[in-house]
Order: sequence, then C-alpha cells, then structure tokens
Amino acid sequence: MPESRAYFAYGSNMLSERLIRRCPSARALGPAFLEDHAIDFAKPGRDGSGKATITAKADGRVFGVLFSLHPDDCDLLDGFEGRGKGYDRIEDCTVRMLSCEKPVSAFTYMAPPAFRVSGLLPFDWYHALVLAGAREHGLPEGYVAGLEGAAVSRDPEPGRAARLEALDILSGLTTEARLQAGPGLP
Repeated sequence: MPESRAYFAYGSNMLSERLIRRCPSARALGPAFLEDHAIDFAKPGRDGSGKATITAKADGRVFGVLFSLHPDDCDLLDGFEGRGKGYDRIEDCTVRMLSCEKPVSAFTYMAPPAFRVSGLLPFDWYHALVLAGAREHGLPEGYVAGLEGAAVSRDPEPGRAARLEALDILSGLTTEARLQAGPGLP
C-alpha cells in the first residue's frame, strides 16, 4: 500500500470539506506554519480573480493546515491547482506543526513569478473559504485578522460553478462559522 503524503494547504484548501471534495483521502493533521514566506492573492485564477499563493519573505510566516493525502489524490490535486499552468508543486517544503514546532516535510503549491499579477483581488466566496478554513483549524487570531483585512471583489457571474460549489460548502458550516467566514455572502 502506498504511503500517504503530507500536504501544506494555506488557501481555500485549508477548509477540510473543500479539500475532501477534491481529494477524498484528505485527513487533517493540524495547523502548521512555513517560515520565511508571505501569503498574497497574486495568482490569477481561471476566472480572473486572485488566488492565494506564497512568496519568499525574510522573517515572514504563513500559517496553514497540514493534511495527509493518498498519492493518487496528489495527482488529482495537481489538476485542481493547475500544476504547470499557474502553480508549481514545491516538494520537500519544511513546515512546522503549530502544536509542537516539529518540522515536517510536505509539498505545497506556489505561483512562479511569471504567473503572478499584483493588484488582483480574490472573489468574496473564495476569500470566505480561506477564512473558514483558517478558523476551522484554529490558526492564530492575529494571522486570521490579517487575512480578514484583504480586499475582495464580488464575482460578476453569480451562476459560476465554482461560486455555487463554494456557497454549498459554506452553507454546510454552522451558522456562527458561516457568518465569520463571509458576512454578506448569500
């Protein structure tokens, strides 16, 4: 039986339900962080909005969630993330578990410079997924507050499949979690 892989999620895949819908084997191992990096929304999505990515930054820290994935699901995730078409898979990325700061080798995704556009805004529904995942896994309040402060835009296509899927996922959250994730979302 193939050994599971550790995956570090820092964007919308932090929300367990979102990742499980994409990769059924996903199991949360706990909150973690990546040193000397920062998060932004400079990766253009297929829909033209900003998606989360990371970039090297001295003294920066990106919080996220470490998941265990079956190797077959890693290939599935490559497709969802657009590996080679906007994101590169970064292997052997050393993250630390928030609970004990134990180093763990994981893979994650990062947009290379050619696939970054400054000034992009995430759609409100995507941003709500990111916030819901951060809260679900108890990321530090100050970090979550920084994520909350990101500017967002409204999706001009209310019937967009990705938006409807996000709203379906968010509707399954408790009322309190849904309000915290995205006040103003339907």
